[in-house]
Amino acid sequence: MVRSLLWRGLLVGLLGALLAFAFAHRFGAPQVDQAIAFEGARQGALGAVAEPELVSRAVQRSAGLLAGLCIYGLALGGLFSLAFAAAHGRVARVRPRATAALLALAGFLAVVIVPLTKYPANPPSIGSDDTIERRTQLYLALVAISVLGVVAAYRVARSLVGRWDPWNAALSAAAVYLAIVVGAQAALPSVSATPDGFPADVLWDFRAASLGIQAVLWGTVGLGFGALAERALATRARHRPPAA
Repeated sequence: MVRSLLWRGLLVGLLGALLAFAFAHRFGAPQVDQAIAFEGARQGALGAVAEPELVSRAVQRSAGLLAGLCIYGLALGGLFSLAFAAAHGRVARVRPRATAALLALAGFLAVVIVPLTKYPANPPSIGSDDTIERRTQLYLALVAISVLGVVAAYRVARSLVGRWDPWNAALSAAAVYLAIVVGAQAALPSVSATPDGFPADVLWDFRAASLGIQAVLWGTVGLGFGALAERALATRARHRPPAA
């Protein structure tokens, strides 16, 4: 059954990537173009020589963006299907659609929202290479800590649910997760990569578009996979031979 769920996860991941590409091409690409123009003008004012463009901007915003999102979507869909196979029927006694939706919501909050509160997205053309590399490392570290915080909170909830009522167990698990991520955000350093004079409206629109791309992708995976998984599990239950 895991193999059947896996290819469904890959399918919805690819679908989510295509929808996210349409969203990014419409709402995200214009902000990147303005950021590139700003950086080019700033470098020209400083007398710096522009480096040769290895890949044209037209290819970057079309085939390059689509390829990157497809790889990300396939990876997300595959990992999501494995997480669903491990969680369904064990975390909560709910329908597959509800399990997939709750899992997608938890993943979106832990992997996207929480890290972005500390390290919000910046257009790829601004900032030095050293700053971008450091921000990327810190961002990935916070993502890993947030995911581990979810695992720790789940273990706390499972250990308390037999002794406490479900509501208090859930509140305790949420408190554990918040303590972990708040402590991590306080401990990790801040990195400022936005140059002086960068248009605030362009930065805001880019960050909103980046969040929208993630929301489209995670929403498609959560809702689409839930529908496919529920149908597959119902078909399997109908064809299962009755117990002796």
